[in-house]
Amino acid sequence: MIQSIVHIALVVKEYDEAISFYTEKLNFTVIEDTYQPEQDKRWVVISPPGSVGTTILLARASKFVQEPFIGNQAGGRVFLFLNTDDFWRDYQEMKAKGIEFVREPQEQSYGTVAVFKDLYGNLWDLLELKEDHPITKRMK
Repeated sequence: MIQSIVHIALVVKEYDEAISFYTEKLNFTVIEDTYQPEQDKRWVVISPPGSVGTTILLARASKFVQEPFIGNQAGGRVFLFLNTDDFWRDYQEMKAKGIEFVREPQEQSYGTVAVFKDLYGNLWDLLELKEDHPITKRMK
């Protein structure tokens, strides 16, 4: 049996402002942006540069009950983990583009990590996993 997680939905306020943030500040690529008239919504899928794994589905809050989750999908915990092949390159570029880091870089047993906020306040880890980390080994 082979299964995989294809998308993770990220609740956003507006599609275009979210697309701008992720493509301009984090260098993500828009994989798909398709209007679905029957539901009056867009199917917007983005991915980090060079990634071939799980993608993010930008899901506009379409109901009042969804709005409080914009920027708080994980109850204040780190929600998403962006692994990179060069932590310091990406950290410096993100800082230069105005990304707010709420925890400065630290060396941990698993690699180098810092926590940043996206445009709505969701917390992300920027990390570079060590070569011997189980995830790094799986990616080879």
